[in-house]
Amino acid sequence: MGENVIYKLSKKFSLRIIKLYSYLCDEKKEFVISKQLYRSATSIGANIAESTYAQSDADFVHKLRISLKEASESKYWLELLYESGILSEEEYNSLFNDLNTIIGTIINIINKIEKK
Repeated sequence: MGENVIYKLSKKFSLRIIKLYSYLCDEKKEFVISKQLYRSATSIGANIAESTYAQSDADFVHKLRISLKEASESKYWLELLYESGILSEEEYNSLFNDLNTIIGTIINIINKIEKK
C-alpha cells in the first residue's frame, strides 16, 4: 500500500489545531469557539483514520464525506476566529490554506473512487 497522504495531512493539521487550542485558551482566554474548532478539525483526521479499514468503497467514501463536513465546519469556526479579531490574518491564512489542501485532496480521492 502506498503512502497515505490525506492521513498525514489531516494528522498534521490536527496537531496544529491542538496547539492553537492551547494558545487560544491560555493566551486569548477564548474557550467556546476554539473548542468547537478543536472538535471539528480533529474529527477530520479521525474519520480519515477510520476510513482506512472501510468495508467497501462506498463505506470509504462515506467516511471521507463525513471528513468533508467536518472540514466545512472547521472553516466556519476559523472564519469566526479571524473575523472577530482573535486570529491574525497570517494565522488564519496559514490554517485556511492547509484546510483547503485537505478538502481538495479528499474531493480528488472521492472523485477517483466514484469514477471506477
